[in-house]
Parts: sequence; C-alpha cells; structure tokens
Amino acid sequence: MNLYILNHSFHYELENLTRLFYPNEKINVIKENGAFEKPYIKTELTDKLYAEVSIGDYYKRAEAPLSDDEENERMLCELVYKMLCEKTSVTPPWGMITGVRPVKLYRTLKNETGEAEADRFYKNKLFVSGEKLKLAKLTEKTEKKILDLSRDDSFSLYIAIPFCPSRCKYCSFVQSSVERSKHLVEPYVELLKRELEYTAEIASKLNLRLETVYMGGGTPTTLSAGQMSSVLKTVNDCFDMSACREFTVEAGRPDTVTREKLISLKENNVGRISINPQTLNDEVLKIIGRKHTAAQTLEAYELAREVGFNCINTDLIAGLPGDTVESFKATLDRICDLSPECVTVHTLSMKRSSTLTQDGTQINKDDSVNTALMLSYAEKKLKSEQYIPYYLYRQSRMVGNLENTGWSKKGYESLYNIYVMDETHTILGCGAGAVSKLKKPRSNYLKRIFNFKYPYEYIERYDEQLKRKDEITSFYEGLNTTP
Repeated sequence: MNLYILNHSFHYELENLTRLFYPNEKINVIKENGAFEKPYIKTELTDKLYAEVSIGDYYKRAEAPLSDDEENERMLCELVYKMLCEKTSVTPPWGMITGVRPVKLYRTLKNETGEAEADRFYKNKLFVSGEKLKLAKLTEKTEKKILDLSRDDSFSLYIAIPFCPSRCKYCSFVQSSVERSKHLVEPYVELLKRELEYTAEIASKLNLRLETVYMGGGTPTTLSAGQMSSVLKTVNDCFDMSACREFTVEAGRPDTVTREKLISLKENNVGRISINPQTLNDEVLKIIGRKHTAAQTLEAYELAREVGFNCINTDLIAGLPGDTVESFKATLDRICDLSPECVTVHTLSMKRSSTLTQDGTQINKDDSVNTALMLSYAEKKLKSEQYIPYYLYRQSRMVGNLENTGWSKKGYESLYNIYVMDETHTILGCGAGAVSKLKKPRSNYLKRIFNFKYPYEYIERYDEQLKRKDEITSFYEGLNTTP
C-alpha cells in the first residue's frame, strides 16, 4: 500500500490509520509528488485538505477546508477513515484512535472540556463506538482514586528479568531463553543488584517516595528461588519501603512456579503475583509455543493460594491461533471459577519481530470478528462476576483494532499498571531492556533513560550503563532550579 503525504507532516497518524484497515500489508510512505502507483492513498494540503483513495476498483476523492494544525491532521484522517470504512466494509470499534492510551486521552478531554463534550468528541470526531466509549469511561472512573494517591515526589520501581523458559510465538519482547543463555543468569543477577543499590542511593538523596515495585520480564520466576530472593532482598534492604503500597512479581509461566519460589516471594514482602496461562486449551498452548499445560496452570494457582497469596492476576489472550470463541469462553469460565483477584484480557498483537509474523501468519476478517466476540463475552462475564475494568491500553497491529483490559475485584486494582499506563509519575527501571521515565510534576513532560536491551550487552557494558543513572539526579536538580 502506497501512502502519499504531500505538503504536510501528518504521516505518522495516517500510516497508523491505514494499518487499521490493512494490517498485513507493508505501507510505503512517499513524500514526493509524481506518478501515483496503485493501490494508493493520497493526502495533500494546499488551499484545502484533499484525500484520495484508489484501491482495486475503488476510487474516491474528498476535501475539507483548512483549519489549525491539530484539526487539519484530524480532518485529513477523517477523510481517509470514512473512505477506507466504505472500501473495506470495516468499522473499527475504537474509530480513528490509534494511540496506546485511549483512557488517558478521554480523561484529558474530560478535564479540559467537561464530560459531555468529551463524549461528543469521542463519538462524533473520533468515531469511537458506544460500547468502547462506555468501557473507557468506566475505566477512567476506576483509575481516578488511584491516580489521586500519587504525589509530586512519588515514583515506582521496575525490575527487568529478561529470561524465559522458551519464547512464545506471539512475543516480541527482548528476552532470552534459559536454554540458550543460562550462563548469563548469575552474572546478570549480581549486576542487577548493584544497579538496584545505586538507584536506591539516588532515590534517597533526592527524597523520592517509592509507591510501587514491579518485577517483570521475561519471566522472573525463571530465576532460582535463591537468585530471586537475593534480588528482592536487595530491594527491601536498600530502598525506603515505608510508603510502598504494592509489590508485584510476575510468576508468569506456570511451569516455573514452585513452592520454594513462592515462599521466597512471601518472605520478601511480595503481595501480588501474576500466573499467566494465556489459554487453558492445551492444543493452543502447543501452537503458540508455551511449554506447559492447562493442568500446570491450575496446579500453580492452587499452590500460590496454599502459600498464602491473596492477590493473584491471570493473563489471557483473545485471538490466539487455533483458539475459537467457545474455547476462549471455556477458558474464561474456568478462570472465573478460580476467583483470582485480577484478570487481564489481552488481544493478540501481531508484532513484526514475533515468530507468528515472521512465519507469515496474517490477520483476516474472521479473526477480527471472533476476537471481538471473545472480548464482548469477557466483558459481560467479568462484570457478572463483580470485576471492574481498572486499566486499559492498546498496541499496534492488534487483531480487530481492539484493546487490552485489566479487570479486578474492588480494592485489588494494580496501582503500578495504572501509574505506568497513565504516565502518572516517575518510573525508575533497572535491568536489561528497562526504561526509566522521569516525569516532570504537573506536566506531560517525560525524559527517558534507556538501559541496554540484551543481557549480554547489559553485562559487557555495565559501567557505561550505571553512569546513565546519573541523569536522574541531573533531571531532578534541574527541576529545582527551574524558575
């Protein structure tokens, strides 16, 4: 698909919009005028806004008057959006929204213009369906009381464990299978502890207040009980935990969960864990490369309850290859029988670097329809079980242009998930692939500090890595000198 961008700079949003309708195609962004090669979408800003779509036998041209830059961008997208809806007979449930944070956008509009005007903008200007608008509004309402807990001096700590037993076929995260990189685990753990100690020193000197800790990955429980305990002990010993409201560890893969590891988590003050089956269909688990069974998920869950965990999240994915609507329903029903405190329902995202995409798997219309039915059932079922949506986000190349939603029983919402998705306050990241996001209070400004992605790179260039942490001090000192 050729996307012509003439005399304007709105290529990013138009490219993402085009991908909503053509998720499997390469989109070539062309900024030079000339011969237009079909299939194409042409957008132009001159004395008016012009959009033209020529795909197969379909051809249409539309125009609109000029306005300010923000409205010009939205209007060009609207012209293209309406033609692509007509051409493909597809109406995306989130309308023209392509961004990650639709709830944050809604909250911003609501604060600026009021709820009624925000609703109108979502429905009439962004073409969001009534169903998704209702979900966004309900999620925003749940988030507010948690966002209000954050202060100007608040921060959260993210700890990356970039190792997994194997790589799932849908995954694009930087991680290493333990089979291939076992020799890196021990040196990685030792250096990670040093980074945590140094980060704690910085946070202390800056008088920052730790609100939440989240250890993710990868799969943190790939580590041995001893290795995991040593990392968690470093956190508890080095950081001021007196104000910490939540301590989460992803025990994501059921085949990595043991009684010894769970006891180690409890002994180190971890209160919230995730046990993530993705599906309870063994055939689908094989297709996506998960080296565990549904039975192992149930065993791991019961073991966590025996050890004393009273806040457990389970992740599911709608739209997995080989799954059906009925199979997804059966999985969700069984999960609800377990009564976890949180259930996160993801939509499959076809990332470029995932094995599924590399193997040529494509999204078709039936996939989108079936996945929408799965999410619709999930919303109905979880609401009936007294779960509430507490955070929501979207990713690129999601099947059906849908969403990921975290559902929780009242009082068990994950604070970290809300804070990181809303970009509420500073997140200090430690470990390979972690990103520190430094938030200027009462503004939208974020400064990002990137850690090296790969474990071997993190180890080999560790001294250079540690020096980057000094940017945290510079950032906060700069805030104090700003007039």
